[in-house]
Amino acid sequence: MPELPEVETTCRGIRPHLENRIVREVRVQNPSLRWPVPEDLATKLAGMRIESVDRRGKYLLLRVADGAVMVHLGMSGSLRIVDDGAPRRTHDHVELVLEDGRLLRFNDPRRFGAWLWADDCSAHPLLRNLGPEPLSPEFDGDYLYRLSRGRRAAIKSFIMDHHVVVGVGNIYATEALFTAGIHPARAAGRVGAARYRKLAMTIKSVLEQAIEQGGTTLRDFINSNGQPGYFRQSLAVYGRAGELCRLCGRALRERQIGQRSSVYCTHCQR
Repeated sequence: MPELPEVETTCRGIRPHLENRIVREVRVQNPSLRWPVPEDLATKLAGMRIESVDRRGKYLLLRVADGAVMVHLGMSGSLRIVDDGAPRRTHDHVELVLEDGRLLRFNDPRRFGAWLWADDCSAHPLLRNLGPEPLSPEFDGDYLYRLSRGRRAAIKSFIMDHHVVVGVGNIYATEALFTAGIHPARAAGRVGAARYRKLAMTIKSVLEQAIEQGGTTLRDFINSNGQPGYFRQSLAVYGRAGELCRLCGRALRERQIGQRSSVYCTHCQR
């Protein structure tokens, strides 16, 4: 599933083409996504100006005066800016037609993505209980330390909890914990304030690097320019079980934590 850097890369890619553009019409080829595309979506959007394109967690928010379209890429979704009349591909499900003759086209082979409507994004059930954005000033080590007191859950599960912080998925949690030198199975409540400060800075750094490099190349993800991300070249531990740690030379190990695969170094992470 695309993680926060992939979604942010897509957001930045489509923003210049959508902001301040008028929506001429909405074409829904297949409304059967993870949740059905609202039947009145075309009515709500036709003639409206897209005021901004933002991201909250892994949701893209196309804001208009009366609300916003919430777009989730699911496991295999992608967005393209193409000319109206460009040949459709298999699994092109939704098209947002703009007044300038171009359109935003949503492709999703697995149909786990979503196009939803929100009158108020902050009150929408899928968004209202999310934790802070990891790149925001509200997210820091002191925040993590306060929230973790008494928590027995593994620290990896803790930082992947979207009620704690949004968008820190498996890849980036694995990388950040390695860089911070913290064992992924350590109880969240047993990590001190100083280590949480380092971890928070590391999470920000890892995500910023991934965004700068275009995200992580996964089987199903291609960014809005049709080019894959390149952060996978920089992964230190994720997907490298059995290979040698680049810091100490010992073999990296793998275990399941919170039903997710976790690769780590027994020497460098405590």
